[in-house]
Amino acid sequence: MLRIDVLTLFPEMITGPLSQSIMGRAAEAGLVEVRAHQLRDWTHDKYRRTDDYLCGGGQGMLMKCEPIFEAVEELRQEHTKVILMTPQGRVFSQRVAEELAAPCTAGEEAHYIILCGHYEGVDQRVIDTLVDMELSIGDYILTNGAIAAVVVVDAVARLLPGALGDARSSVDESFSNGLLEAPAYTKPNVFRGMEVPAVFLSGNHKAMEEWKLEHSIERTRKNRPDLYEAWAAAHPEYFAPKKRKKTRLTSYKPRPGQEPPPPPQN
Repeated sequence: MLRIDVLTLFPEMITGPLSQSIMGRAAEAGLVEVRAHQLRDWTHDKYRRTDDYLCGGGQGMLMKCEPIFEAVEELRQEHTKVILMTPQGRVFSQRVAEELAAPCTAGEEAHYIILCGHYEGVDQRVIDTLVDMELSIGDYILTNGAIAAVVVVDAVARLLPGALGDARSSVDESFSNGLLEAPAYTKPNVFRGMEVPAVFLSGNHKAMEEWKLEHSIERTRKNRPDLYEAWAAAHPEYFAPKKRKKTRLTSYKPRPGQEPPPPPQN
């Protein structure tokens, strides 16, 4: 089972999106448990302050150590890992999602505490002492880390065995093999003069897989050249010239009265 505790100033931004659709069904099935906590519950002053001015001056406010330390120390278990959502973190990707889901896919339990950055971030002592992984969902700035936390939780939870209706769904999606997903079609076969590619109506599954790979590579080359270059470097065999089979003349036995064929011309 996957257990996630999210520390944030806006817990309602966590509970709403993660109670719907696939995430909601996964929670009902006991595959994942997500709890959103109000960080102010670990403050002790009458104003319930979680931030303060920067030491040495500077613009903005910084999240204080005290409530974060108390919250993590109360929620931490033996195998807990603490993740901080921050623009300075490692860029989140499908590979990272798979890393985080790996204990559960192996039949074990996992527990993560996700700390949502707000304001100008958190006191560095929090990072140095408590945080196991810093994550960013991209090179842009959000109003708060709760939005980023929802993205991470959803991407990880959908990889859990049983979370998706078809076990192949997460395997066939974009990024699962380093490429973007190939174009897909449904009925009707002809819509406003636009036809579904004939290969999908042929019943030839090998041809369909070859078509998907070819168009997956082309879509990646066009839309994500960075992914394409990495994939091409890792799969040089795909671009190697195809070898043609040579006729073995030594095994040719002409019928009585028949001349052997001429040798191939170079």
